[in-house]
Amino acid sequence: MGRKVQRSLIQLIFFLCILFFILFLNRPQSTKDKLFAWTKVRYQTTSSIIPEARGVCPGLAESTKPALIVSHVSSDGDPSWLEPLRTQYHVCMYQVDAPADKTSKLLQVPANRGHEAMAYLTFLIDNYADIPSAGAVFVHGSRWAWHNDIPDYDNAALLRSLDIHAALKAGYSNLRCDWSAGTCPSSVPAQGSLETRLSSAVSPWSARSASDLALPEALGQIFGGDADARVEEITSAVHLYLGRQDAVRAQCCAQFVVSRERIWQHAQSEYIALRQWLLDGSDDGVSRNVYRESRAAPGDDRIAGRIVSYIWHILFADHAGERGIDLDRLNRDSCPSAAECYCRLYGKCDLKCRGPGSCKGQYSVPKDYRLPEDWEKTHS
Repeated sequence: MGRKVQRSLIQLIFFLCILFFILFLNRPQSTKDKLFAWTKVRYQTTSSIIPEARGVCPGLAESTKPALIVSHVSSDGDPSWLEPLRTQYHVCMYQVDAPADKTSKLLQVPANRGHEAMAYLTFLIDNYADIPSAGAVFVHGSRWAWHNDIPDYDNAALLRSLDIHAALKAGYSNLRCDWSAGTCPSSVPAQGSLETRLSSAVSPWSARSASDLALPEALGQIFGGDADARVEEITSAVHLYLGRQDAVRAQCCAQFVVSRERIWQHAQSEYIALRQWLLDGSDDGVSRNVYRESRAAPGDDRIAGRIVSYIWHILFADHAGERGIDLDRLNRDSCPSAAECYCRLYGKCDLKCRGPGSCKGQYSVPKDYRLPEDWEKTHS
């Protein structure tokens, strides 16, 4: 055998060994009956500063309407589109980017951090005892947005048509039914997979890839707390971290409806802990707890906010009598077929649907995930 042929053969064998090793690491693994310790927020802050309440929603304690929690920033524009919805909802709008002012009548948050998550968590913390029996709906502050699951992307129309009573039969429902932009399709790689790692390396500018990559560790931080203390609560039979092929399947975009009972599954202190996870990772001095080895949220707000948007369905899954979260069942419940979802949430029961993830004429992703700049003007 010639020396060149021998060298080529060795290189081929070496390449095949690497290939088989990669395939072995990423072999399909069953999630059947696999439980995760995600039923309680265990994050422990080292900050001595817990923000004061500036988000108590007026009149909520006496309201019989479902609460509509709105995370509004100045760039969302005029919030007057919410006024007609007051006949249907008890509106609690948080002005997220308003300057801190104790004398202001605006509902405020401790910091403009985590996108809509800061407003949502502030509402849950400051109004914990007064959650309406009719439930709560959480939405962004812009009327027109690419992710609103309605043909003209109008959140006002979407909220008017929402059947809250039917939606709350499941305890929690994302307002999106179409599977695009979420992680429901099986083609979306698992968050801890080699494919996700490669995608993040190739596209370091992508907040989506970075968030997917950061999710497994974040779940451990949020639901695991202190590494030593959690040993007593989390047994070897219940997992904390996602494996390489454990995928969290969920709808995108953090607009949802949830029952009071599902909210009260968690103590008020857990929502405080989750908000502190966000604040402790900030770089604006709000928490005074910034250090390199922190187990808090990533400093990049786009990533931190997206991570929390991935876990609302985990927080509000049915935990009753369970030792942990069944990932297989969680994924099924979080990704109902578009046909079933449109029928239950919006009364659209005769749609022609193309597979489990989309129905004709209901939703399409606009170009570059953006609406034209004149969309509001031409559709109002």
